[in-house]
Amino acid sequence: MPSSSKHVSEHVDRPPADVYAYVADPANLPSWAQGLGSTVEHVGGEWFVETPGGRARVAFAARNDLGVLDHEVTTPSGETVYVPMRVVPDGDGCEVVFTVRRTPGMTQEELERDAVLVAADLARLKQLLET
Repeated sequence: MPSSSKHVSEHVDRPPADVYAYVADPANLPSWAQGLGSTVEHVGGEWFVETPGGRARVAFAARNDLGVLDHEVTTPSGETVYVPMRVVPDGDGCEVVFTVRRTPGMTQEELERDAVLVAADLARLKQLLET
């Protein structure tokens, strides 16, 4: 049975390559993705984020020219969550699209709450990159 998803997006008035480069660098996560975690560290070739529930591993897709920022988050409990994300050219700027996916056992209310948190993170990203 497929999971349900909710697409959250934000237009950013910056060239897509600039936005992609910023988001693709896991060291920048704490500045815009505060919903994910507060600190990040690079250890043994892997990236880890300190979340409210403990240390999580974050692995982005290989760098590419298509704006694909898909990533996997391995939670402190060992569950791996696949997160689709894209930077899509839009005129002189771009649209950042993040897909919030319902995980097993997640209620519709929890999915909506996560979408609101992601929207806040994308709004923070927009503000950071446009100022």
